[in-house]
Amino acid sequence: MTTRTGVGTSIHRNPSEAGREAVQAAMAQAGIDRCDFMMMFATVGYPQEKLVAAVREAGGRAPLIGCSAEGIIVHEQAIEESHALAVMVWQSDELRFIHAMTQGLRDDPYAAGCDTAAKLGAIPADAAALFLFTDGIHVNFDRFRNGFEDTARPERFLPIFGGAAADNWQLTRTYQYCDDQVFSDGVAGAVLCGPAEIVSGISHGCVPIGRERMITRCEGNKVYEIDGKPALEIFKEYLGTDDEENLDQARVHLCFSFRTPDAMADDYEGYIVRFTPAKDESDGSVLLPTELDATSGIPVWMTRRDFQKMYSGAETLNLEIKRQLAGRRPCLVAHFDCAGRGRMMFREEEKNRLISRLQMGIDHDVPWLGFYTYGEIGPIRQSNFFHNYSAVVACIVT
Repeated sequence: MTTRTGVGTSIHRNPSEAGREAVQAAMAQAGIDRCDFMMMFATVGYPQEKLVAAVREAGGRAPLIGCSAEGIIVHEQAIEESHALAVMVWQSDELRFIHAMTQGLRDDPYAAGCDTAAKLGAIPADAAALFLFTDGIHVNFDRFRNGFEDTARPERFLPIFGGAAADNWQLTRTYQYCDDQVFSDGVAGAVLCGPAEIVSGISHGCVPIGRERMITRCEGNKVYEIDGKPALEIFKEYLGTDDEENLDQARVHLCFSFRTPDAMADDYEGYIVRFTPAKDESDGSVLLPTELDATSGIPVWMTRRDFQKMYSGAETLNLEIKRQLAGRRPCLVAHFDCAGRGRMMFREEEKNRLISRLQMGIDHDVPWLGFYTYGEIGPIRQSNFFHNYSAVVACIVT
Protein backbone atom coordinates (compact mmCIF):
# COMPACT_ATOMS: atom_id res chain seq x y z
CA MET A 1 0.00 0.00 0.00
CA THR A 2 1.40 3.35 -1.05
CA THR A 3 0.83 7.06 -0.56
CA ARG A 4 2.63 9.45 -2.88
CA THR A 5 2.65 13.21 -2.41
CA GLY A 6 4.37 16.17 -4.00
CA VAL A 7 4.43 19.94 -3.68
CA GLY A 8 5.08 22.39 -6.50
CA THR A 9 5.20 26.17 -6.67
CA SER A 10 5.05 28.95 -9.22
CA ILE A 11 5.47 32.72 -9.23
CA HIS A 12 4.48 33.06 -12.88
CA ARG A 13 2.07 35.98 -13.21
CA ASN A 14 -0.08 34.28 -15.83
CA PRO A 15 -2.62 32.11 -13.96
CA SER A 16 -2.73 29.41 -16.64
CA GLU A 17 1.05 29.09 -16.71
CA ALA A 18 1.29 29.24 -12.91
CA GLY A 19 -1.27 26.49 -12.42
CA ARG A 20 0.36 24.22 -14.97
CA GLU A 21 3.89 24.85 -13.65
CA ALA A 22 3.00 24.21 -10.00
CA VAL A 23 1.04 21.03 -10.70
CA GLN A 24 3.73 19.62 -12.99
CA ALA A 25 6.39 20.26 -10.33
CA ALA A 26 4.23 18.61 -7.67
CA MET A 27 3.57 15.57 -9.88
CA ALA A 28 7.29 15.28 -10.60
CA GLN A 29 8.16 15.27 -6.90
CA ALA A 30 5.50 12.64 -6.23
CA GLY A 31 6.61 10.56 -9.22
CA ILE A 32 3.05 10.29 -10.55
CA ASP A 33 1.13 11.42 -13.62
CA ARG A 34 -2.31 11.55 -12.02
CA CYS A 35 -3.57 12.34 -8.53
CA ASP A 36 -6.57 11.60 -6.32
CA PHE A 37 -6.66 14.90 -4.43
CA MET A 38 -5.09 18.37 -4.44
CA MET A 39 -4.61 21.20 -1.97
CA MET A 40 -3.56 24.71 -3.01
CA PHE A 41 -2.73 28.12 -1.54
CA ALA A 42 -2.22 31.29 -3.56
CA THR A 43 -1.78 35.01 -3.09
CA VAL A 44 -4.44 37.40 -4.37
CA GLY A 45 -2.55 39.03 -7.24
CA TYR A 46 -3.98 36.27 -9.41
CA PRO A 47 -7.54 36.28 -10.78
CA GLN A 48 -8.62 33.57 -8.39
CA GLU A 49 -11.19 31.80 -10.59
CA LYS A 50 -8.76 31.50 -13.50
CA LEU A 51 -6.01 30.19 -11.26
CA VAL A 52 -8.17 27.52 -9.64
CA ALA A 53 -9.45 26.47 -13.07
CA ALA A 54 -5.87 26.12 -14.32
CA VAL A 55 -4.83 23.99 -11.34
CA ARG A 56 -7.89 21.77 -11.73
CA GLU A 57 -7.20 21.28 -15.43
CA ALA A 58 -3.51 20.50 -14.91
CA GLY A 59 -4.40 18.10 -12.09
CA GLY A 60 -6.83 16.07 -14.16
CA ARG A 61 -9.79 17.62 -12.33
CA ALA A 62 -8.97 15.83 -9.10
CA PRO A 63 -10.92 17.03 -6.03
CA LEU A 64 -9.38 20.17 -4.54
CA ILE A 65 -9.57 22.43 -1.49
CA GLY A 66 -7.54 25.48 -0.46
CA CYS A 67 -7.66 29.21 0.07
CA SER A 68 -6.02 32.54 -0.62
CA ALA A 69 -2.89 33.34 1.36
CA GLU A 70 -0.61 36.17 2.36
CA GLY A 71 2.26 33.98 1.21
CA ILE A 72 3.22 30.36 0.59
CA ILE A 73 5.66 28.20 2.57
CA VAL A 74 7.55 25.21 1.20
CA HIS A 75 10.98 23.73 1.90
CA GLU A 76 13.52 26.55 2.37
CA GLN A 77 11.15 29.10 0.85
CA ALA A 78 8.55 31.51 2.17
CA ILE A 79 7.28 33.58 -0.74
CA GLU A 80 5.23 36.69 0.04
CA GLU A 81 4.62 38.21 -3.37
CA SER A 82 1.49 39.32 -5.20
CA HIS A 83 1.76 36.20 -7.37
CA ALA A 84 2.74 33.00 -5.56
CA LEU A 85 1.13 29.57 -5.77
CA ALA A 86 1.74 26.27 -3.97
CA VAL A 87 -0.01 23.03 -4.93
CA MET A 88 0.04 19.64 -3.22
CA VAL A 89 -0.89 16.50 -5.17
CA TRP A 90 -1.87 13.26 -3.46
CA GLN A 91 -2.21 9.68 -4.69
CA SER A 92 -2.95 6.84 -2.29
CA ASP A 93 -4.47 3.38 -2.13
CA GLU A 94 -4.60 3.49 1.68
CA LEU A 95 -5.69 7.04 2.61
CA ARG A 96 -8.58 9.09 1.26
CA PHE A 97 -10.09 12.57 1.61
CA ILE A 98 -13.77 13.48 1.97
CA HIS A 99 -14.26 17.17 1.18
CA ALA A 100 -17.00 19.81 1.30
CA MET A 101 -17.63 23.55 1.44
CA THR A 102 -20.20 25.94 2.85
CA GLN A 103 -20.87 29.67 3.00
CA GLY A 104 -22.66 32.02 5.41
CA LEU A 105 -19.88 32.08 7.98
CA ARG A 106 -20.43 35.74 8.85
CA ASP A 107 -24.17 35.65 9.50
CA ASP A 108 -24.38 32.32 11.33
CA PRO A 109 -21.11 30.51 12.04
CA TYR A 110 -22.86 27.82 14.09
CA ALA A 111 -25.16 26.98 11.17
CA ALA A 112 -22.13 26.99 8.84
CA GLY A 113 -20.49 24.42 11.09
CA CYS A 114 -23.62 22.28 11.07
CA ASP A 115 -23.86 22.53 7.29
CA THR A 116 -20.21 21.58 6.81
CA ALA A 117 -20.68 18.49 8.96
CA ALA A 118 -23.86 17.53 7.10
CA LYS A 119 -22.15 17.85 3.72
CA LEU A 120 -19.17 15.76 4.84
CA GLY A 121 -21.56 13.07 6.05
CA ALA A 122 -20.97 10.58 8.84
CA ILE A 123 -17.36 10.83 10.00
CA PRO A 124 -15.74 7.43 9.33
CA ALA A 125 -14.30 5.52 12.26
CA ASP A 126 -10.84 5.73 10.68
CA ALA A 127 -10.89 9.54 10.31
CA ALA A 128 -7.49 10.97 11.27
CA ALA A 129 -8.01 14.75 10.95
CA LEU A 130 -10.04 17.52 9.37
CA PHE A 131 -8.11 20.06 7.30
CA LEU A 132 -10.09 23.30 7.31
CA PHE A 133 -9.66 26.66 5.58
CA THR A 134 -11.97 29.49 6.62
CA ASP A 135 -12.67 33.03 5.54
CA GLY A 136 -10.07 35.23 7.21
CA ILE A 137 -12.20 38.33 7.82
CA HIS A 138 -15.54 36.90 8.88
CA VAL A 139 -14.78 33.98 11.15
CA ASN A 140 -16.03 33.10 14.61
CA PHE A 141 -14.24 29.80 14.98
CA ASP A 142 -15.70 28.81 18.33
CA ARG A 143 -19.27 28.97 17.08
CA PHE A 144 -18.34 27.21 13.84
CA ARG A 145 -16.53 24.44 15.73
CA ASN A 146 -19.48 23.97 18.09
CA GLY A 147 -21.88 23.65 15.18
CA PHE A 148 -19.59 21.22 13.39
CA GLU A 149 -18.93 19.01 16.42
CA ASP A 150 -22.57 19.06 17.59
CA THR A 151 -23.64 17.79 14.16
CA ALA A 152 -20.75 15.50 13.19
CA ARG A 153 -20.45 13.74 16.56
CA PRO A 154 -17.39 11.68 15.57
CA GLU A 155 -16.80 8.43 17.44
CA ARG A 156 -13.53 9.80 18.80
CA PHE A 157 -11.83 13.17 18.94
CA LEU A 158 -11.24 14.58 15.45
CA PRO A 159 -8.35 17.07 15.40
CA ILE A 160 -8.76 20.09 13.13
CA PHE A 161 -5.76 21.65 11.38
CA GLY A 162 -5.76 24.62 9.05
CA GLY A 163 -5.92 28.35 8.81
CA ALA A 164 -7.90 31.45 7.96
CA ALA A 165 -7.50 32.71 4.40
CA ALA A 166 -5.58 35.93 3.79
CA ASP A 167 -5.44 38.68 1.17
CA ASN A 168 -1.95 40.24 1.29
CA TRP A 169 -2.89 42.50 4.22
CA GLN A 170 -5.71 44.24 2.37
CA LEU A 171 -8.10 42.92 5.04
CA THR A 172 -11.04 43.29 2.66
CA ARG A 173 -11.85 39.93 1.03
CA THR A 174 -10.36 36.46 1.26
CA TYR A 175 -11.12 33.42 -0.89
CA GLN A 176 -11.78 29.77 -0.28
CA TYR A 177 -11.53 27.02 -2.91
CA CYS A 178 -13.45 23.77 -3.33
CA ASP A 179 -13.16 21.97 -6.66
CA ASP A 180 -14.16 24.59 -9.28
CA GLN A 181 -15.75 26.96 -6.78
CA VAL A 182 -14.04 30.14 -5.59
CA PHE A 183 -15.99 31.91 -2.85
CA SER A 184 -15.77 34.09 0.26
CA ASP A 185 -17.48 34.11 3.67
CA GLY A 186 -17.18 30.34 3.89
CA VAL A 187 -15.06 27.30 4.62
CA ALA A 188 -13.50 24.49 2.62
CA GLY A 189 -12.60 21.32 4.45
CA ALA A 190 -11.46 17.75 3.93
CA VAL A 191 -11.42 14.82 6.32
CA LEU A 192 -8.38 12.56 5.98
CA CYS A 193 -9.35 8.93 6.52
CA GLY A 194 -7.30 5.77 6.77
CA PRO A 195 -4.36 4.34 8.74
CA ALA A 196 -2.55 7.63 9.38
CA GLU A 197 -1.14 9.29 12.48
CA ILE A 198 -0.92 13.07 12.77
CA VAL A 199 2.17 14.33 14.58
CA SER A 200 1.66 17.98 15.44
CA GLY A 201 2.67 20.96 17.52
CA ILE A 202 1.90 24.64 18.06
CA SER A 203 4.03 27.61 19.05
CA HIS A 204 3.65 31.38 19.30
CA GLY A 205 6.03 34.14 20.28
CA CYS A 206 4.32 37.13 21.85
CA VAL A 207 4.92 39.06 25.06
CA PRO A 208 2.45 41.26 26.98
CA ILE A 209 3.17 44.97 27.21
CA GLY A 210 1.92 47.29 29.90
CA ARG A 211 -0.55 46.49 32.63
CA GLU A 212 -3.54 44.21 32.79
CA ARG A 213 -6.64 45.80 31.27
CA MET A 214 -10.28 44.79 31.61
CA ILE A 215 -12.85 44.21 28.87
CA THR A 216 -15.87 46.01 30.25
CA ARG A 217 -18.33 45.40 27.40
CA CYS A 218 -18.42 42.76 24.69
CA GLU A 219 -20.83 40.51 22.88
CA GLY A 220 -19.91 37.27 21.17
CA ASN A 221 -16.63 37.99 19.41
CA LYS A 222 -17.06 41.79 19.34
CA VAL A 223 -15.25 43.93 21.93
CA TYR A 224 -16.87 47.31 22.54
CA GLU A 225 -15.09 48.65 25.62
CA ILE A 226 -11.87 48.19 27.54
CA ASP A 227 -11.61 49.89 30.94
CA GLY A 228 -14.83 51.72 30.12
CA LYS A 229 -13.44 53.25 26.91
CA PRO A 230 -14.10 52.30 23.28
CA ALA A 231 -11.76 49.46 22.37
CA LEU A 232 -10.38 51.40 19.39
CA GLU A 233 -9.34 54.23 21.71
CA ILE A 234 -7.19 51.79 23.67
CA PHE A 235 -5.56 50.61 20.44
CA LYS A 236 -4.86 54.20 19.47
CA GLU A 237 -3.22 54.85 22.85
CA TYR A 238 -0.74 52.02 22.28
CA LEU A 239 -0.24 52.62 18.57
CA GLY A 240 0.05 56.39 18.72
CA THR A 241 -2.07 57.14 15.65
CA ASP A 242 -5.60 58.36 14.90
CA ASP A 243 -5.32 58.12 11.12
CA GLU A 244 -7.52 55.26 9.89
CA GLU A 245 -5.12 53.98 7.21
CA ASN A 246 -2.14 54.11 9.54
CA LEU A 247 -4.21 52.49 12.26
CA ASP A 248 -4.99 49.52 10.00
CA GLN A 249 -1.29 49.06 9.30
CA ALA A 250 -0.22 49.54 12.91
CA ARG A 251 -2.93 47.22 14.23
CA VAL A 252 -1.04 44.33 12.66
CA HIS A 253 1.73 44.80 15.23
CA LEU A 254 -0.52 44.72 18.29
CA CYS A 255 -2.92 42.08 19.51
CA PHE A 256 -4.96 40.99 22.51
CA SER A 257 -3.86 38.22 24.81
CA PHE A 258 -5.84 36.31 27.40
CA ARG A 259 -4.56 34.14 30.20
CA THR A 260 -4.32 30.49 29.15
CA PRO A 261 -6.99 28.36 30.89
CA ASP A 262 -5.65 26.04 33.57
CA ALA A 263 -6.70 22.98 31.55
CA MET A 264 -4.32 24.04 28.75
CA ALA A 265 -1.50 25.46 30.83
CA ASP A 266 0.80 22.43 30.64
CA ASP A 267 0.55 22.23 26.84
CA TYR A 268 0.57 25.86 25.81
CA GLU A 269 2.34 29.11 26.49
CA GLY A 270 1.11 31.56 29.10
CA TYR A 271 -1.21 33.60 26.89
CA ILE A 272 -3.74 32.92 24.15
CA VAL A 273 -3.20 35.56 21.47
CA ARG A 274 -5.95 37.15 19.38
CA PHE A 275 -5.64 39.33 16.26
CA THR A 276 -8.37 41.86 15.40
CA PRO A 277 -9.21 41.31 11.70
CA ALA A 278 -11.89 44.01 11.61
CA LYS A 279 -12.90 47.21 13.39
CA ASP A 280 -15.96 49.47 13.46
CA GLU A 281 -15.24 53.19 13.70
CA SER A 282 -18.93 53.96 14.26
CA ASP A 283 -19.04 52.34 17.69
CA GLY A 284 -15.31 52.02 18.46
CA SER A 285 -15.40 48.22 18.55
CA VAL A 286 -13.00 45.56 17.29
CA LEU A 287 -13.75 42.03 16.14
CA LEU A 288 -11.99 38.89 17.36
CA PRO A 289 -11.93 35.56 15.48
CA THR A 290 -13.29 33.65 18.51
CA GLU A 291 -15.96 33.95 21.19
CA LEU A 292 -15.51 35.57 24.58
CA ASP A 293 -17.06 33.61 27.43
CA ALA A 294 -18.62 36.60 29.22
CA THR A 295 -20.01 40.05 28.41
CA SER A 296 -17.69 41.96 30.76
CA GLY A 297 -15.01 41.57 33.40
CA ILE A 298 -12.50 39.73 31.19
CA PRO A 299 -8.80 40.43 31.90
CA VAL A 300 -6.83 41.26 28.77
CA TRP A 301 -3.30 42.37 27.93
CA MET A 302 -2.04 44.19 24.87
CA THR A 303 0.68 42.07 23.30
CA ARG A 304 3.46 42.44 20.75
CA ARG A 305 5.54 39.90 18.88
CA ASP A 306 9.08 39.11 19.98
CA PHE A 307 11.52 37.57 17.52
CA GLN A 308 13.70 35.80 20.07
CA LYS A 309 10.66 34.25 21.71
CA MET A 310 9.42 33.15 18.28
CA TYR A 311 12.79 31.64 17.38
CA SER A 312 12.99 29.80 20.68
CA GLY A 313 9.44 28.58 20.16
CA ALA A 314 10.28 27.38 16.64
CA GLU A 315 13.24 25.44 18.03
CA THR A 316 11.10 23.85 20.74
CA LEU A 317 8.37 22.96 18.25
CA ASN A 318 10.86 21.43 15.83
CA LEU A 319 12.41 19.28 18.56
CA GLU A 320 8.99 18.14 19.77
CA ILE A 321 7.91 17.18 16.25
CA LYS A 322 11.09 15.17 15.73
CA ARG A 323 10.64 13.50 19.14
CA GLN A 324 7.14 12.39 18.17
CA LEU A 325 8.27 11.24 14.72
CA ALA A 326 10.95 9.07 16.34
CA GLY A 327 12.76 8.60 13.04
CA ARG A 328 9.65 7.98 10.95
CA ARG A 329 9.28 9.78 7.63
CA PRO A 330 6.05 11.72 7.12
CA CYS A 331 4.40 11.63 3.71
CA LEU A 332 3.44 15.30 4.04
CA VAL A 333 4.06 18.23 6.38
CA ALA A 334 1.28 20.84 6.56
CA HIS A 335 2.33 24.20 8.00
CA PHE A 336 0.04 27.09 8.94
CA ASP A 337 1.89 30.22 10.05
CA CYS A 338 0.62 33.65 10.99
CA ALA A 339 1.01 36.36 8.35
CA GLY A 340 2.20 38.55 11.22
CA ARG A 341 5.31 36.38 11.48
CA GLY A 342 6.33 37.20 7.91
CA ARG A 343 7.78 40.25 6.21
CA MET A 344 5.15 42.62 7.62
CA MET A 345 7.03 42.31 10.90
CA PHE A 346 10.49 40.92 10.13
CA ARG A 347 13.31 41.39 7.67
CA GLU A 348 13.68 38.66 5.05
CA GLU A 349 16.69 37.20 6.84
CA GLU A 350 14.81 36.95 10.15
CA LYS A 351 11.74 35.44 8.52
CA ASN A 352 13.85 32.82 6.75
CA ARG A 353 15.63 31.97 10.01
CA LEU A 354 12.28 31.17 11.61
CA ILE A 355 11.23 28.94 8.71
CA SER A 356 14.61 27.19 8.57
CA ARG A 357 14.51 26.47 12.30
CA LEU A 358 11.06 24.94 12.03
CA GLN A 359 12.16 22.74 9.12
CA MET A 360 15.54 21.70 10.52
CA GLY A 361 16.11 17.96 10.45
CA ILE A 362 13.07 17.17 8.28
CA ASP A 363 14.28 15.50 5.07
CA HIS A 364 14.18 17.83 2.08
CA ASP A 365 12.42 15.20 0.00
CA VAL A 366 9.43 15.25 2.36
CA PRO A 367 6.78 17.48 0.73
CA TRP A 368 6.16 20.59 2.84
CA LEU A 369 3.04 22.66 2.15
CA GLY A 370 2.11 25.80 4.06
CA PHE A 371 0.81 29.32 3.92
CA TYR A 372 0.76 32.57 5.85
CA THR A 373 -2.68 32.89 7.43
CA TYR A 374 -4.94 35.36 9.22
CA GLY A 375 -5.32 32.75 11.96
CA GLU A 376 -4.22 29.21 12.65
CA ILE A 377 -6.25 26.17 13.70
CA GLY A 378 -4.84 23.31 15.73
CA PRO A 379 -5.70 21.09 18.69
CA ILE A 380 -4.48 21.29 22.26
CA ARG A 381 -5.02 18.05 24.09
CA GLN A 382 -8.51 16.92 23.08
CA SER A 383 -9.92 20.30 22.01
CA ASN A 384 -9.67 22.27 18.77
CA PHE A 385 -8.64 25.91 19.03
CA PHE A 386 -8.09 28.98 16.89
CA HIS A 387 -4.70 30.68 17.31
CA ASN A 388 -3.07 33.93 16.22
CA TYR A 389 0.57 34.90 15.73
CA SER A 390 1.34 31.19 15.92
CA ALA A 391 2.81 28.34 13.90
CA VAL A 392 0.89 25.07 13.58
CA VAL A 393 2.72 22.10 12.07
CA ALA A 394 1.03 18.78 11.26
CA CYS A 395 2.92 15.79 9.86
CA ILE A 396 0.97 12.95 8.23
CA VAL A 397 2.62 9.61 9.02
CA THR A 398 1.52 6.34 7.44
